Amino acid sequence: MGQNDPPYLVEAADRALVLLTLLAERGRLTVTEAARELGVAPSSAHRLLSTLCHREYAVQGDRRVYLLGPALLRLRTGDVQALPDRIRPFLQMLFDAVGETVHLMVRMGSEVLFLDGIESTRSLRVGLRVGARMPADRTSGGKAMLADLEPDEIDALYTDGRAPAMDERLPGLAALHRELEAVRRDRFGGNYDESEPGVTAIGASVGVIDGYHAALVVALPTARVAGGGLQAVAAELLRISDRVRQENGRTAA
Repeated sequence: MGQNDPPYLVEAADRALVLLTLLAERGRLTVTEAARELGVAPSSAHRLLSTLCHREYAVQGDRRVYLLGPALLRLRTGDVQALPDRIRPFLQMLFDAVGETVHLMVRMGSEVLFLDGIESTRSLRVGLRVGARMPADRTSGGKAMLADLEPDEIDALYTDGRAPAMDERLPGLAALHRELEAVRRDRFGGNYDESEPGVTAIGASVGVIDGYHAALVVALPTARVAGGGLQAVAAELLRISDRVRQENGRTAA
């Protein structure tokens, strides 16, 4: 312990709090950076970061980068807005423009977490999914965020060579790569009755904000997709997603 440290200092707890502070300030942290800041071996830093992940104060992203976890995000106050608060005005804009259920989601490795949403008031509508976790490759916003990644980063998420949620329509990792090429071309991902029968969703990535890889999503009954209405919804989704990127000054993951 340092000369000015109190005699009752619990070293492991102190190091964990240092890592929490660094995550809150920087939004992302590698094992090497954590070890250097703490003055410990990388193996010790890894154990501390793994403990934070267990309590959802951190999540492990790609290439051994650790990001803010939902528990830490909920605690962030003061001059740094929590992500749902920061994005809520844009979510409201999207809802006003399309009149369908809209969500904000973030990617956690190969999964997504629905952080916020506004439910449509139409009699036939898609319900809210706030708090739900789903496989990224089976959701529209998840596909949009995966499309931001390099091919080797995607491969690292599915080390067994098969995206775990895929069914016979997408029988492996090669098929996921092909689908993501189309997502990059269109600039949005689609989910057509994949996660739930009768539900169509489209999602667009807004890049990394507050340490989170995030996306906006519009979900509507498949019965309302016919007649070319989806193109108009996609145009509004892309317009508002572009505004999020521009006004928050963030880049893709």
